[in-house]
This record gives sequence, structure tokens and C-alpha cells, in this order.
Amino acid sequence: MKYPDRILFPIAALALLAPLAAGHFQLMEPASWLVEAANGDPQKLGPCGGTTANPGTPSNAVTTVTGGQKLHVKVRETVFHPGHYRIALVTSRADLPDDATAATRDSDKGPWSISAPIQSPAKAPVLADGLFAHTTKQTDPLETDVQLPNINCEKCTLQITQFMAEHGYNKDGGYYYHHCADLRIVADPAKPIDAAWLTKR
Repeated sequence: MKYPDRILFPIAALALLAPLAAGHFQLMEPASWLVEAANGDPQKLGPCGGTTANPGTPSNAVTTVTGGQKLHVKVRETVFHPGHYRIALVTSRADLPDDATAATRDSDKGPWSISAPIQSPAKAPVLADGLFAHTTKQTDPLETDVQLPNINCEKCTLQITQFMAEHGYNKDGGYYYHHCADLRIVADPAKPIDAAWLTKR
């Protein structure tokens, strides 16, 4: 799924951060659908992690949550790279949105990422975009609460992606790393159903 480019992640002074390093993050909450190493690997391949060489081992973790409530999301950046995060939710993994197309510049190492569009305001299936935008190393976990739609869903997919600025292209994930969590959402009977989230996108 494509969406309009609304806001570009600012990159002033990022050119000073020249060394090529592979950004990594670990999904701490909710539980990842894959068994993750301490650095979050395997996580390059879209839409939900793994790599072409190592698709990963399913954790079989399913987190039960209440629709229409806030969900706490917690990640830890294990290898620094400037950038930001996006969170999306779908009832079918096949409907996860595409990674936003990054703006790049030429370098002696090939294409080099500069920025990526941020959806503002976020529209379904994106719950939040442009999260934790940073240009310095993050030593503490990054945490936020996102509003869940009020739906019933036996196995929804929550996707968290990390865009990396000032980064070379990687064959599995482009300029992104990916994690997902499986959610069982039970609608709050006191609230109306968010029918828009049940429509195939």
C-alpha cells in the first residue's frame, strides 16, 4: 500500500555521521512473533523480520489485548543509526503497508539514505509514524502507547519498522528493519466497532 508523502524526516547535520553501521532494534513489548537475539536479529526482511538466509524461529507468542484501549509498545535500539519508527496494524499480514520510499544520494558505497516520508496524520492501517526521531545514540528503551481500534481479531499483526537515515542499501530490507507481534484483540462491548479497520486495504 502506498500513501502520500507528508513530512520528511529532517536530516540536518546527518552527513557528519558517515560510518556505515547496521542499525538494529529489539522489540520488547508486545512479545515478538520471532525468537530474537539480544540485538533483535533476525530483523532485516520485510514485512516482519528474518533474513533470506535465516527466516527466524517463530516464538508462537500471541498477546491478548482489549480493543479501543491503549497498547504499550517498547523497543530498544541495539546498534545506533539516525532515523525514526512506524507502527501499523492489520487483520491480515498480507495487508501490511509498504515501507515508505526513502530519498537517497549517491555515495562511493552506492545509494545512501537521506530521509523517508512520515505519514501525518497517521491513517489506517498506520497507528503512528515518525516515532522516536533521533540523530544521537539512544541508550534507554523507547516507549509509547498507541490507540488500538475496537475490533475482534483472533490474530492481527502489529508491525514496527525502523527507518535508518545515512545508511547504505541492504538487500533484504532496503533502508528499514522490521519486527512484528501477533495480537488477539477482543473488542470492548461498551464501544462501537471500528468497521474501517475490518475493510481490506
